[in-house]
Amino acid sequence: MSSTATTATEAPYHHHHHLIPKGHSTETSKLSHKAILHLLNTQCTTSLHHLKQAHALILRTGHLQDSYIAGSLVKSYANPNKYTYPAVLKACSDSGVVAEGVQVHAHLVKHGLGGDGHILSSAIRMYASFGRLVEARRILDDKGGEVDAVCWNAMIDGYLRFGEVKQLESCLKKEKIRPRKFVLPSVLSACANLGALDQGRWIHTYAKRNSIQLDGVLGTSLVDMYAKCGRIDLAWEVFEKMSNKEVSSWNAMIGGLAMHGRAEDAIDLFSKMDIYPNEITFVGVLNACAHGGLVQKGLTIFNSMRKEYGVEPQIEHYGCIVDLLGRAGLLTEAEKVVSSIPTEPTPAVWGALLGLAGSMEMSNWVKEWGRFYSSSSRRTAAATHYYQTSMQRPEGRGEVHKFIIGDGSHPQVKDIYQMLDKVKERLQMEGYEPDPSQVLFDIDEEEKETAVWQHSEKLAIGFGLINTSPGTTIRIVKNLRVCEDCHSATKLISQVYNREIIVRDRIRYHHFRNGACSCKDFW
Repeated sequence: MSSTATTATEAPYHHHHHLIPKGHSTETSKLSHKAILHLLNTQCTTSLHHLKQAHALILRTGHLQDSYIAGSLVKSYANPNKYTYPAVLKACSDSGVVAEGVQVHAHLVKHGLGGDGHILSSAIRMYASFGRLVEARRILDDKGGEVDAVCWNAMIDGYLRFGEVKQLESCLKKEKIRPRKFVLPSVLSACANLGALDQGRWIHTYAKRNSIQLDGVLGTSLVDMYAKCGRIDLAWEVFEKMSNKEVSSWNAMIGGLAMHGRAEDAIDLFSKMDIYPNEITFVGVLNACAHGGLVQKGLTIFNSMRKEYGVEPQIEHYGCIVDLLGRAGLLTEAEKVVSSIPTEPTPAVWGALLGLAGSMEMSNWVKEWGRFYSSSSRRTAAATHYYQTSMQRPEGRGEVHKFIIGDGSHPQVKDIYQMLDKVKERLQMEGYEPDPSQVLFDIDEEEKETAVWQHSEKLAIGFGLINTSPGTTIRIVKNLRVCEDCHSATKLISQVYNREIIVRDRIRYHHFRNGACSCKDFW
C-alpha cells in the first residue's frame, strides 16, 4: 500500500486510543499481535466505525505486514453484522428472491442475531412482502418476552398489504399494542377497500379507547371508510365532530355523498366550505352532479373553477363533464367537450361515455369518432359484464366471502343456487323476467336466462339470504358496474324479502329498499 493511501486512511481515524485493550501500552507501536486480534474479534464485530479505526491503528503499527492479521482484517470487513442483514433482507424482498431471503434469515439466526429488533423487523417485512404472513408472525411468536413496537408495526404493515384486516384486528386486541399513529389510517383504508364495516368500526372504537386524537388525517380516513362501507350517516357524524377539517376532509365527505346519490347534499356542502377547494374537490362535486342528473349546475361549477377559484380544469374534470352530458343523453354536447380538451383525451374520458350503458351503438359512435379503438373494445366488454370478473363481499358473522360470475367453488354453492331458484320463482310471480341481453355468449335464450342468474352479485345476495337473519341488511362490494338485470332483480328482492341491500359497484353506491334504489335508476 502506498504512503499516500496510508495517510488518507489514517486521517479520519486517528482517535483510536479508546480501542486499546486494558493492560496494554498506549503506545501504538508496542501493541502486540494478540492485542490486535483481540481488538478485531471484540469491539470491531458490531461496529463498522470501530473496525475502520482499528484498520487505521493496524496501518500505523505496521501489523498489516502480518498475513494472519491482514486476513483477519479482511474477514472482519466481510463478516455481516446487525447493520448488514437489514439491507440484505430488503434486497431479497425487492428482488423477489424467496429462497435466498430464507437462507439469509437462517444465517442471521445461526450467528446469534435473531433477537435484534431491527433485524427481526426487516425479516418480518421480507416474509410479508412474499405473502408469507404465517412465517412472519412466527418470528414474533418465537421471540418470546416483550416484542418492540418496530416489529409489531412491521407485522401490521404485512397484514395491511394483503388485506388481512381481521387478522390485524385480532392482533391489536390480543397483544394490546399501540401502533404508530399513521398506521390506523392505513388500516381504515384497507377496511374501506374491502367494504369491511365491522372491522372499520372496531378500529374507530380502538382509537377512542386509546385516546388517539381525531386529527385531520384520522378523521378523514374514518369519513372515507364509513362512506365506502355504506354508512354515510356515520361518515357525517365523524365529519361533524372534526374540529380541524382539512381540504381532504371536505373532499372525502363530498365524494361520499356523491357516491351515495346525495347530489344536492354534496353541492350544499361544497357551498359551505370554509377553505379553498382543490382539484379533487371539483372531481367530487362534478361527479355528484353527474350522478344526480344536474346538468346545468354541473356546467356552472365547471365554468367557475378557473374564474372564481383559480383552479385549472384537468383531464379528470373534463371526464366528469363528458359523463354528466352523456348520462343526460347529450352526446353531441359531450363530443364538443371532448374536442375542446387541450390535451389528448385519455381512456378515462372515453370510458366516461362507454360506461354509461354499455351499448354497442355508443361503442361504435366512439370508435368512428376515432383514436380509441382498442381501448373502447375493452371498455365495452367491461360495461356489458362479459369478460370481467366481479367479486362481492357480503359480511356474515364478521366474515368476508368472495364470489365470481358462475362461481362453483364456494362451500355453500349448492345451497346458494337452490336459494336463487326460489328467489327467481318469487320474483317471476311479481312480474320479473330475466334480461338475456346482459349475456353476450353465443348461446340460446334459455341458457342466457340461466347465465344471468349466475352473476356474482346475485350469488352474493343468495348467500346473504341464507346466512343472515330476516331483516338484516346485506352489504355487497363489486368491482364492476351493476348490470341492468341485477339492478332490476335486486330492487324486487329488497321488496319481496323485506331487506335493505347495499351494493357498492365501481361507480357508486346503490341502496335498495322497498323495491326502489337510491340512484333512481340513473346510474
